[in-house]
Amino acid sequence: MPPEPLTADEEAVMRALGRVMMVLPRQLDADLAHGERMSLSEYSALRHLSETPGRRLRMSELAGACDMSLSGMTRLAGKLERDGHVERVRCDRDARGLEAVLTDKGLARLRAAWPTHLESVRRHIFDHLTELDLAKLAGALDRISDSGG
Repeated sequence: MPPEPLTADEEAVMRALGRVMMVLPRQLDADLAHGERMSLSEYSALRHLSETPGRRLRMSELAGACDMSLSGMTRLAGKLERDGHVERVRCDRDARGLEAVLTDKGLARLRAAWPTHLESVRRHIFDHLTELDLAKLAGALDRISDSGG
């Protein structure tokens, strides 16, 4: 039996969500680049590190958290390290692996960029969701993400 076609409302949501997935990261990245001379990827890496115990993550874990390849994260960590925002150190648990560690300078950089990012997130996302139940929306988006597709 063939699958049931999408309703007009389902089709509209699917198309709008597809556009948002393409446009929103570019908008947030452009605002950070303009206001802070920082990419969204840099912000994301610093944010993830700031939220972990010891402000450190294995490079592979940081890559996963930022939805980047390990080679892409290695290049980004190299830039962040040159800027003094991150140090790469041997993993205490496994001497073969490397961890990225957020420096005090990196944390200060993240805090300085936060107002620009917050304003961008409010303008591009939350200003358009004023009539929605945000808890239900967050739950639905989490279920979509957790389903693996």
